[in-house]
Amino acid sequence: MAEEIINNPEETVAENQPVEAAPAVEATPAVEEAPAAEETPVVEEAPAAEAPAAEAAELPETPKAPRKPREIENAYGEIMANFDWNALEKKGQKYNAAERKNLEDLYTKSFKSIDEQAVIMGTVVSINQREVVVNIGFKSDGVISASELRYNPDLKIGDEIEVYVESQEDATGQLILSHKKARLLKSWLRVNEAYEKEEIITGYVKCRTKGGLIVDVFGIEAFLPGSQIDVKPIRDYDVFVDKTMDFKVVKINQEFKNVVVSHKALIESELEAQKAEIISRLEKGQVLEGTVKNITTYGVFIDLGGVDGLIHITDLSWGRIIHPEEIVQLDQKINVVILDFDENKKRIALGLKQLTPHPWDALDPNLKVGDKVHGKVVVVNDYGAFLEIMPGVEGLIHVSEMSWSQHLRTAHDFLKVGDEIDAVLLTLDKEERKMSLGIKQLIPDPWANITEKYPVGSKHTAIVRNFTNFGIFVELEEGVDGLIHISDLSWSKKIKHPAEFTKTGEKIDVVVLEVDVENRRLSLGHKQLEENPWDVYETVFTVGSEHEGKVVSMTDKGAVIALPYDIEGFAFNRNLLKQDKTYAKVDEVLPFKVVEFSKEAKKINLSHTRTWQLNQEEETKAMEAEDKKQAKEIKKLNESVEKTTLGDLAALQALKEKLGKTEE
Repeated sequence: MAEEIINNPEETVAENQPVEAAPAVEATPAVEEAPAAEETPVVEEAPAAEAPAAEAAELPETPKAPRKPREIENAYGEIMANFDWNALEKKGQKYNAAERKNLEDLYTKSFKSIDEQAVIMGTVVSINQREVVVNIGFKSDGVISASELRYNPDLKIGDEIEVYVESQEDATGQLILSHKKARLLKSWLRVNEAYEKEEIITGYVKCRTKGGLIVDVFGIEAFLPGSQIDVKPIRDYDVFVDKTMDFKVVKINQEFKNVVVSHKALIESELEAQKAEIISRLEKGQVLEGTVKNITTYGVFIDLGGVDGLIHITDLSWGRIIHPEEIVQLDQKINVVILDFDENKKRIALGLKQLTPHPWDALDPNLKVGDKVHGKVVVVNDYGAFLEIMPGVEGLIHVSEMSWSQHLRTAHDFLKVGDEIDAVLLTLDKEERKMSLGIKQLIPDPWANITEKYPVGSKHTAIVRNFTNFGIFVELEEGVDGLIHISDLSWSKKIKHPAEFTKTGEKIDVVVLEVDVENRRLSLGHKQLEENPWDVYETVFTVGSEHEGKVVSMTDKGAVIALPYDIEGFAFNRNLLKQDKTYAKVDEVLPFKVVEFSKEAKKINLSHTRTWQLNQEEETKAMEAEDKKQAKEIKKLNESVEKTTLGDLAALQALKEKLGKTEE
């Protein structure tokens, strides 16, 4: 076994060469583990050392291959396990068991036991421009990049710093440390501890960012939202930069290592107690002085000395305002009245307009219905507009009171916000503080003398306003509308919808057919401007008469036929059959016979089939009449033959020849 240990696989061992025991001991690393052995120890020859020499003599007989590294390692471990430490001597003396144990303890205690990814304290032993060497009591010193310690320009040799053990030994055997990671790890643990214990910590405001500030807390960059800087809104964040403030950690994102702090949270607890004390002394109707703290579109927040109240925009002024800035400004001191408060929710409703008399109380007592007033339009809706005749006093002008016209329109067609106009007072209720106004009353009612202006039978020109399925609404003048029924549009054309006849905004001539003063209605007609052509049509399109017509359109039941004199007739499908057994098509011009005419219903029914069927019937009837005539002559001839003598044969022969020529 000893032979295998001493043999070196990298060198050739001479045959029959004896091996001494002492060199084998020098090759063992056990000497390195004994710090007290300053000189080369003298090892007595152990009896076991003789065995290898005896075995070595047999090497030439059985040469063996060099040992593999794993086998050498195992053999080396076996020698170390069987090595006799008592054989070592110091200055020619042997170590006893107690001395050897003492030396082993001293050697073990000379090194620290460290773990990777741990934070420990180290001492600076060397500093240069690139690196800082730190002793942590390990076998070798660690190296830290100088850039990680630039924040501390006063660092010197001998200072103790925190370091993070990245690796006990890299590829070159160097101990790798990091001061930056040690600070971050320790800071992160410290921040989490402060969050769990709700501690108050101190931080340095580094810079401003979108929506807030960046704060340095234990070396970690935390976010301070603008809403968490103070209990009151902050308009300028820059005033807090480069300042040291107290904070409270309110949120931590462990995954992304984000920290959110709040300065507002530190003073809220104090304010809550202060608010409770202030609210306990409040009473409805109490007048207090406050400072305008914030202005929004819906109201104003007032600081009452530690507690905030809200003045809604409707409680700022008796009149209508678009934005609260029309009444108050930031940091302005004003008197307010307490309208209501909620002790549980710490909400206080304040009022400003309530400190002045209601403008309705100052309204002219002599104002009455029918009077004309002047004001400014403050609101416009589809249904009407509100006219302010004095601050806080408004009246509604309904859209129906803006024009005498009856067709549908919106208030935006007449008025806009900011218009200053006159109006007539229609109703007034001082108790309910309501009034209604009208502006159409400022001009005469066009229906007052309607029968004189538009008598029955008079002709006028109107403007088309809109359509319905049953007619057209037209406007003769502002406030005077009329209806033309669909049946009064044309004498001859059949109109399915009024939009086929005219367009909105176009002018049309009309005749007044009927006037309903009570309901403000006019019945108008357009076809009445001309004589009834059906009186003439009745004499032209008589039943049985034939006319040329053009197929203009087709329906499920038949076709519409355009006839002379700009009139249309109708032919059912069965009357569109042509002589070649096909049917008439659109745009085809054919002869048509009138089969039905109705002046009252304004209806003409036509047939093309009759035009060629009647001709065939007439020919058939003519042939039948001729056949009957010949039959009668033959019968008459036969009767005369019976009475004929031989002398009449010549006359009979002549009659037959005549009949033969007739048949040919």
